[in-house]
Amino acid sequence: MRCISVAVLALVAPYVSAFAPIANHREMKGATTRLEAGNNSDERTPMRQGSYVALVTPMTPTGTIDLPALRSLLRFHLEAGTDGLCILGTTGEAAVMTMTERKSVLDVAVEEVKGKMPILVGTGTIDPEHVKEQTMQAIDCGCDASLLVTPYYVKPPQRGLIKHFETMADLGLPVCIYNVPGRTGVDFTPDSIGKVAGHPNIVAVKEATGDVSRVGKIHDAMKDNGVQTDKLLLFSGDDGSTDEFVLAGGDGCISVTANVAPSQMHNLMMAALKKDTDAVKEDQ
Repeated sequence: MRCISVAVLALVAPYVSAFAPIANHREMKGATTRLEAGNNSDERTPMRQGSYVALVTPMTPTGTIDLPALRSLLRFHLEAGTDGLCILGTTGEAAVMTMTERKSVLDVAVEEVKGKMPILVGTGTIDPEHVKEQTMQAIDCGCDASLLVTPYYVKPPQRGLIKHFETMADLGLPVCIYNVPGRTGVDFTPDSIGKVAGHPNIVAVKEATGDVSRVGKIHDAMKDNGVQTDKLLLFSGDDGSTDEFVLAGGDGCISVTANVAPSQMHNLMMAALKKDTDAVKEDQ
């Protein structure tokens, strides 16, 4: 599985290498840079509209995490205009990482981009106790929000999913619900999303069904539950329909494509948010 990062790094290497002098300069300053990053670890950057990169986790040939390469990737995305960071998700291969490995990735992300873009970290898995453990780690590291996938394989009923998301949101970290039924085997329906939308810590949904009509259905369900439609940010998790999703009223994307085309995905999302269909066609 860890070969995913190798392929992506090969594509972006010419661009990432351009930031090596920056990396060396910052490493010489070392303590000062890291101390400043740590000082704002309790401050949260709210999630916002735009293009979030579902970041790969770079690995060395021996399978360990390549932290210098991770720093370069993060700086690359800052320079490219990426609007938000989604780290330790499926694309980041978090399912095969230890808690120690996760912490090393989160610490680097906080040092590099805290306060510059929202840091959304995947903390969802099948075991609720493990979800809590990973969410508390994300809080301790200074991340801004958690990406919670529906528990996979066991196919919980809607009432169970509602309870799960509300319980995890009660931990205090803002939650982005991740609905990807094609991979988990369970669909968190628009009606159920409407029921949890009023929770103060449930702030976003990543919809990876590829069904653009879900935007309107979720908004209708929110209205039915007395929640304003701007309470939740709706992100597409399907790169093939992202532009249509946003044109239909969505707020952006959490994108794998943004790993290799970050500026283009940012521009595409900005055009779609402005409902500029001509610019959307040009940016596709």
